Amino acid sequence: MKLRVGIAGYGLAGRGFHAPILSATNFEVTAVLTNNEVRKRHAKEDFPAAKILSTIEDLCAQDLDLVVIASGNQVHLSQALAAIKAGIPTVVDKPMGINVAQTQEILNASMSAGVPVTTYFNRKWDSDTLTLKRVIRDGHIGRIIRMDSRFERFRPKLNPQSWRENNLPQDGGGLLLDLAPHLISTAIDCFGRAELKSASIRSVRGGADDDCVLVLIHDSGVESILSASAVVGSPGPRLRVIGSEGAFVVNDLDPQEALLRAGKAPKDGAWEENTSSTAFIHRGETVEEFKSDPGNYSHFYSLVHDAIVHKTPMPIGSEEILNVAQIIDQARKINSHG
Repeated sequence: MKLRVGIAGYGLAGRGFHAPILSATNFEVTAVLTNNEVRKRHAKEDFPAAKILSTIEDLCAQDLDLVVIASGNQVHLSQALAAIKAGIPTVVDKPMGINVAQTQEILNASMSAGVPVTTYFNRKWDSDTLTLKRVIRDGHIGRIIRMDSRFERFRPKLNPQSWRENNLPQDGGGLLLDLAPHLISTAIDCFGRAELKSASIRSVRGGADDDCVLVLIHDSGVESILSASAVVGSPGPRLRVIGSEGAFVVNDLDPQEALLRAGKAPKDGAWEENTSSTAFIHRGETVEEFKSDPGNYSHFYSLVHDAIVHKTPMPIGSEEILNVAQIIDQARKINSHG
């Protein structure tokens, strides 16, 4: 059963990450909100039958089963509230709100109106995260002690065209709101609820925060050290998880982002391309390759489809969404580099 979806925002997130995955999982993009002429053209090229609209109210006035908010972080709150008020189930790209207060306001509105809402923590369906969960479940490296998880890049020059790289945190900019939510959400998914132990948040290039290190302690006792940075000349492994009987290591990023950027997309909820990361288990000098699970972001929207049609829970619940937002707010408060 195809459901009708409207996408608010048609830049990198809307066009690159949401539209192709939605199209692969029983959603039909019938409306797009954008005021950018280039993006209007892109939307018409991609979905010739879709209506191109200029306000969130116009988008919500369409006959939609789902609204996906893929616009700038600074309008997530207003657009999410408009969609909920219109009675339409809503997916908000991460972060749901730019702070705990905004996040709580959206979740409260959802609860009061009885309209389901969730956020796009799609990295939980990366190959590395799915494989790690199997490693934990089957005890391949014993009792887990610590995880190092990172999205590290080397982009020493600011991109003047990028609001993410230049906006102040209160206007939605910076890596603490861009990549850290993925790191935090996957850590919580693997090891349970967490509290922040320490945080370092810097602006090295003179724009928004571009170098963040967070240390979390999970209720399970596992420690997660999370790094999101644009200024690392020698990026570390994507994941290194230390257990009492070995270490699980994935060096490279899940293939799906590169495939999506290259214009590839899943078909009928499945990738034809290889979406498995190369994973290893290290035991001192002994290193063996470990068969990894293929990544698939389609699972997120399949669960959203089920939630709308069968009234099952949305893929990311309010407790997890709030825990991520709380950790980000706490990191700003305790950070000594400001």
